[in-house]
Amino acid sequence: MEGTELTAEEIIHYCVGKLAGYKKPRSVDFINELPRNPSGKILKTVLRDHYWGKQSVKI
Repeated sequence: MEGTELTAEEIIHYCVGKLAGYKKPRSVDFINELPRNPSGKILKTVLRDHYWGKQSVKI
């Protein structure tokens, strides 16, 4: 809903009863805008680079 704000804790708490323990997120990050290519598709590799950094094996 517009004008509503959620915290990371509220999102994680919501998932407790809905998801299995191993699927529940441990953390939630908020970003202002998703990176997209010229055709509008979300660039998942750019999102992953923030977390995987310089590791040789990336999932």
